[in-house]
Amino acid sequence: MSLPGDTSTGGSANIKRAYEPKTVDNTRTLYDEWADQYDKEVAEEGYQAPALAVEAIQSFIGPSNMPKATFLDAGCGTGLVAKLLKGYGASEIDGVDLSPGMLDIARKTGNYRSLEEADLSQPMKQRDESYDVVACVGTLTRAHVGPRVLSEFARIVKKDGLIVATILDDIWETGGYKSEVDQLVGSGKAEVVRLDTTGYRVNSDVGAKMLVMKRL
Repeated sequence: MSLPGDTSTGGSANIKRAYEPKTVDNTRTLYDEWADQYDKEVAEEGYQAPALAVEAIQSFIGPSNMPKATFLDAGCGTGLVAKLLKGYGASEIDGVDLSPGMLDIARKTGNYRSLEEADLSQPMKQRDESYDVVACVGTLTRAHVGPRVLSEFARIVKKDGLIVATILDDIWETGGYKSEVDQLVGSGKAEVVRLDTTGYRVNSDVGAKMLVMKRL
């Protein structure tokens, strides 16, 4: 399915605030304040990205490998991705997020091995080749984390591991994400195994790129 990637914010004032330019501290405060209502509000928007990303992960690594794999949920929020990974048998899931409030919600799910506060616009502290899969869902969007984090993901994922990310469609090129992916591919660090536009927040007709890269 191909949807136009616009910046419609539907009926959510918090989504509108999320798309506005802001400092890192402002972003942290927004998500701390939003945490208790986040799951409800994005469900009302028809937020499909976590389900589509997790389906992509299991389709590439195979159902039998889900329980064996190690995952980093980068920008984990309230834990929507980990909940779905658990449904496929995953157990070794770490999460990082900017917002302590969102991490508090994620912690209550019991789905994570570890959770830490992290600013993904800065170099990540995870060691090279630490994970079989790095997932980043709903974080590469307007006024959030820029494209350089993709190179960090390529550093911390294992050889032959996967990077699975959603990137808001209308910033794929203008935000520099396409250029960063081209650089990773051109330098022989990764190959793109899937790239298409899919439903993101379907009730507002917002699309996103589903990017799946294999670490070489």
